Formats: sequence, C-alpha cells, structure tokens
Amino acid sequence: MAWDIACSQTQPALLVAPAGYRFVVQPTVLAGPCQTSLLFQAIRFFMSSNLTVQGLKVQNSPQFHFRLDHCQNVVVRMLNIHSPSLSPNTDGIHIENSNNIIVHSSLISNGDDCISIGAGSYNVHIRNITCSPSHGISIGSLGFRNSGACVSNITVSDCFIHHSQNGVRIKTWQGGYGSVSQVKFHNIWMEGVRNPVIIDQYYCLSKNCSNQTSGVYIHDVSYSNIRGTYDVRSPPMHLACSDSVPCTDLELSDIVLFPGADHGGVAEKNPFCWNAYGGNQTLIVPPVSCLIGGSPDLIMDLKEDLC
Repeated sequence: MAWDIACSQTQPALLVAPAGYRFVVQPTVLAGPCQTSLLFQAIRFFMSSNLTVQGLKVQNSPQFHFRLDHCQNVVVRMLNIHSPSLSPNTDGIHIENSNNIIVHSSLISNGDDCISIGAGSYNVHIRNITCSPSHGISIGSLGFRNSGACVSNITVSDCFIHHSQNGVRIKTWQGGYGSVSQVKFHNIWMEGVRNPVIIDQYYCLSKNCSNQTSGVYIHDVSYSNIRGTYDVRSPPMHLACSDSVPCTDLELSDIVLFPGADHGGVAEKNPFCWNAYGGNQTLIVPPVSCLIGGSPDLIMDLKEDLC
C-alpha cells in the first residue's frame, strides 16, 4: 500500500523503511511506472526466492548498496549504483549464502568492491557489468576469524573494469578453511586497473595478521580473454597463495595486459606467484613463468576441509 500511494503521487515521493523494524512480506511486486520520481531508502533482501530486481538507481549508501543474503533464484539487472570513490565499505552488490543468482547489465561506481561474493554462495553468474571506479569484482573476503567458507561455480564474463584498485580478485584471510572452486573469469576488459588479476590469501586490514596453518583451498580457477592496461605500481598478475594451502589448477589463456600510458616513469613489475600451481594454455602478455606445474603432495590431506 505504501508503494502504491508513493508511486501515484504527482510530486517527488520518499518511501522509507524505518530503522528498528523488520518487515515480513508475502510475494510482492513493486512495479511502475510511477507518476514521478520515487526515492526508496534501505534495501536488503533476506531469505527471498524467485526474485527479480531491475531498473533501480541506488546511491550514497553508508555501507553495502544492495545485498542478497540467503536468497535463491534471483535475477538482478539494469542497476545504476553510485557513491564517491573514496567511500570505504560501500560494496555495490554483495551476495552471501545465496545460490542460482544472475547479475547483469549494470553500472557500478563506488568506493569498494563493485560486486562481492561471500561465503555459502554457488551458481552465481555475473555478466555485462561496468565497474568505474571501484575495487573490482571480488570473491571474498573469506575465512575471517578462522571461519569456514564454501564458494563454487562462479562465472564473471563480458565486464569492463575502469580505473579501479583491482580487477578480478579472490581474497581470503589466513586461518580460514573450506574452498573456492569452479570459477571462471572470461572476456574482461581492463583500463588503468592497479591489480587486474589477483589472488590474495594474506588479506588483512591491519599489520598484525600472522601466517596460520590453515587456509581456504582455491582450485579450478580459469582466467581467459582478459585484456587492457594496468597501473604499473602493482604487477599485472598477483597470485599469492597460502603457505600452508597452495592454489591448484589455475589456468591462464589469452591474457594481454599492457602498462598504462601514464605511469610516471615507474618501472614495470613482473607477474608474481607464490605457492600457485597451474599453467598457461596460450601465450600470455606479459609472460607468466612463475606458476608451478603439476599438483602438490599436500592436496590429499585437504579433503576433510572441502565443501
């Protein structure tokens, strides 16, 4: 009723979900077109299924702009999300404990992850997203405070990432457990991105994070047809896997990344790998010679932590 009344107003209307309350709704359609502009404050979808969200403009959230938590069978499309580039924790779209999610055809400009995928998520498909600027499209962070995390069957394709701190990223804390698997990053265009391809298993928000004997197991991850320019202050590919739990089955193909024109005389850095097993399927520019071939003996001991 509140939506219908606000939508029918002839003057700009504000619809507010007041703080301190939790609303349980039956299957509901909030549909337009409305008579005039309509501002709707506060949006989080929790334990929702068979949901379609489209055509919204979301701006200047104090934290996540848009969040899916314990949801399934969701389509999100044609969103326009905007907040200042120096606004921390303003993730554009955050997905957690959710499955069978499609996010596509959206523009996101913010001060943190463009899209972040948290623990308990699987069958998530992201395509035709523009991130400009942002912290890139991320899986994680996972394993905070020695927690478990299971993420699988994630595809990110046909995306443009512009002047962002990261491109496509997997980030985990030391001490966690579980796995990230069956991930495909395909057909991504980068422009002036500082870390175009990054795995960071030493994610830490302070200087007091020490190495631990457990870690989230990252395996079966492919990067293909990733092209564009990078900020030479960081290497174009940074694959830093845990000391105790290596990454395995990393596949690189058709990656061409050139240093950006405006690098201020800073020397280019070579791709970096640490405890990362995998291979190059085609010629990579710049060449990645730091991946380790084969599989480590340790993998047999990780089965108890698999999801």
